[in-house]
Amino acid sequence: MFANVCLLAAALVFSPEEARKAYNAASNLVANCTPRDAGTFSARCAAYHLLDAVNSTGADAVLDRFDVSTPCGKRQMINVESLFFVSDEAEWIVVLSHYDTKPGVDCPGADDGASTSGILVSLAGLLYDNRPEKCNVLLAWLDGEESMVAYGANDGLWGSRHLAKKLKEKGAKIRAVFCLDMLGGKDLVVSVPKNGHAGLRRVVAKVARHIEMADRVKQASDIVTDDHVPFLEAGYRAVDLIGMSASRPREYWHTPQDTMDNISEDSLLFAGRLITALLNGLMPE
Repeated sequence: MFANVCLLAAALVFSPEEARKAYNAASNLVANCTPRDAGTFSARCAAYHLLDAVNSTGADAVLDRFDVSTPCGKRQMINVESLFFVSDEAEWIVVLSHYDTKPGVDCPGADDGASTSGILVSLAGLLYDNRPEKCNVLLAWLDGEESMVAYGANDGLWGSRHLAKKLKEKGAKIRAVFCLDMLGGKDLVVSVPKNGHAGLRRVVAKVARHIEMADRVKQASDIVTDDHVPFLEAGYRAVDLIGMSASRPREYWHTPQDTMDNISEDSLLFAGRLITALLNGLMPE
């Protein structure tokens, strides 16, 4: 059973038109900002590109610059944030996508970074038209998800670490964090890795059944290093929704072949329907 807690003034509807907007946003990001390796001039250009894309929907977006130490020296990185604010007392729902590309492989990152960034651009427009009533909703396009050498305390997940720390210091009461990654590939099956909040993983499964897409959402045994991890470490309910798993690899991942011809509007439509169903307030009683 579900209790619709009516987080929004009206239910969000992620239509085929929204999927087309998401596709175009992803395509424009790839065409204009490739590569987008974290801490580089091109990544800064990508942040400004996303800022303009979000603002063009009517929503407001801001840049959050921060300095980090990396295996390649000190770098400045930039998160892009769009906040739909209710009150200081309200709980938060946070939706994440990284936009950076894997360093050193000349990777366009059409699926790995751009696809979910496009979904968030479309989602910003929907939230602008249907303002939240009971929860603050934060959309965040994160820099520095990809590692430069190998994931570790000082390599990778910089943007999510920075945002999780900022929200923790703010004392934000977070209802849920959804990390979206690689959700544009053809024949999409959404994997929900084992290292996510158990209750939230169950919510995702129930919502998938509710929208009659349970066959396209799989609870995986994989342990995945992604931008949900710093939020879990900060004590928040967080889950990863990713279009790749050990049993369903994407051969183009982290290669020059990660291009827009691998991206499907049908996959973006399904992913958008899934996240909007979650945002619409379908939570267990």
